[in-house]
Amino acid sequence: MKAESWPIAGSFTIARGSKTTADVIVVELTQGQTIGWGEGVPYKRYGETVWQCREALEYVKSHIEDGETPDSLPMAARNALDSARWDLRAKLEGKPVWTLAGLAKPKPVVTAYTISLDTPEAMAAHAKRVNNLPLLKIKLGQPGDQDRLAAIRASVPKARLIVDANEGWSAEILPMMLAACKQHRVELVEQPLPAEADDFLASFKRDVLICADESAHSAKGLNDLRGKYDAVNIKLDKTGGLTEALDMAKAAKSLGFKIMMGCMVGTSLSMAPAFLVAQMADYVDLDGPLLLAADREPGITYLNGLMQPPLKTLWG
Repeated sequence: MKAESWPIAGSFTIARGSKTTADVIVVELTQGQTIGWGEGVPYKRYGETVWQCREALEYVKSHIEDGETPDSLPMAARNALDSARWDLRAKLEGKPVWTLAGLAKPKPVVTAYTISLDTPEAMAAHAKRVNNLPLLKIKLGQPGDQDRLAAIRASVPKARLIVDANEGWSAEILPMMLAACKQHRVELVEQPLPAEADDFLASFKRDVLICADESAHSAKGLNDLRGKYDAVNIKLDKTGGLTEALDMAKAAKSLGFKIMMGCMVGTSLSMAPAFLVAQMADYVDLDGPLLLAADREPGITYLNGLMQPPLKTLWG
């Protein structure tokens, strides 16, 4: 178990603040000469840090060696452990993880590319620089969001847009902001309201898809989201790994939710297992490595917004 810090290209800013590094926890499991590994990205929103995750993993090391996953582990640590177990099993059995999980062979997927929260002018300029990409995700959630949307749409009139407010709007401004999203042809809005205030959405008519992120963590909580949300954002660092994420995706489909497969900002090692769940998604947001100053080698290849399957030498 080790903590790593990967510099972000510039900074990454959302409604809750900015960061300049992606801080991750890496778990390596060894059997003989074979090593399986996985990466988790602790998220401050859920009270997790890399040091907390590392200490928690060290504390239950003997249980992990016995094949257990203690409930006390933070979700990012559980994710790294679960991903490492899948990778180790794939290497020991000589079969890809998608085969072991009973999935079809994965194909390239279109991923969103994130435009970090900034001034309207800066965000519009950023969007214009990446106008060749098929899907842009716009970070909002601060005063001036209408101006940001208008400036971005003017700079990229043909681009597909989705929006993430990161709990930054209120019930009072929601009608105004969703009207602006409709005007600027936004397809989907992530987590417009704080998770504790999302009951308001149950009676709210909308013309834009609303996706749960901070309100959606596992398959067990999906029933409570029915009637409030049209889609759910599945992230391995919220579910606690690929195993639960696959269960959540299947459950979400059965309940009629659209699926977004998302990520925290991490390296290609975080994205590799998430890529398997992305095969079931309506929207994919696995651009973490594109936001870094440098990625792992060999990293996942992205070709004009099309995310390629990870190499076996990376994971799985």
